[in-house]
Amino acid sequence: MCAMELVLVIDHEFRTRRQVCDQLERADYRVLTASDAEVGMSMLRRETPDLLVLDADLSRHAGWNMTQQIRLEPSLVSLPILMMTPHNRERQSVESVNLEADDYVSKPFNPRELVARVRALLNWKKGQSDHPVRLTRGDLTLDLGGHQLKIRNETVDLTPTEFALLELFMEKSGTTFTRQELMEEISNTPLNGNGVTLYTHIRNLRQKIEIDPHQPKYIQTVFNIGYRFTIQGNMV
Repeated sequence: MCAMELVLVIDHEFRTRRQVCDQLERADYRVLTASDAEVGMSMLRRETPDLLVLDADLSRHAGWNMTQQIRLEPSLVSLPILMMTPHNRERQSVESVNLEADDYVSKPFNPRELVARVRALLNWKKGQSDHPVRLTRGDLTLDLGGHQLKIRNETVDLTPTEFALLELFMEKSGTTFTRQELMEEISNTPLNGNGVTLYTHIRNLRQKIEIDPHQPKYIQTVFNIGYRFTIQGNMV
């Protein structure tokens, strides 16, 4: 019998931790909880969970950004992060993506939605480890098995959602995708059905792979349609 996947929940409210824990345990996940960022970081390093559910307010703690710290640590860089944000706070939800999270769920959360988003992120992570393939386009080399991007032999850290987007673009370079097609194609990550959120992921990805993100050569905007990946870009 395979071991159940482990989820770490970090939230300052006991009630929220209890609710998330109950829902995920009913869905057959193992769950650990922490009430503050410092304890949470220690547990991340010690327990190496399969996924993190993080309160948006705790993602910024004592002047440092917890999600950015996670992405700087080699053992945690590919950890899927689901951010919990206050209800009807669209701006903060988009900021969750800016904070290197892969998806978000609003508080108070719908139990089915919470479990569905956790399952989708974990399924995406599992699928990545099952297909050790490399893609090379221009100066970019994407190692699907190792979940690693190299640009001119330098490693660049990507969130799971950024990785999924780049994988899709590189596999189908030259193809123009509508915004809706992009959201549907990588729905297992999942992306929310929200154009602003998709734009934020694209912007973050451009900042990491483009020489000049304001004049992108790889990920090009196709006016009134969506985006296209070109293989002529950024060769120097």
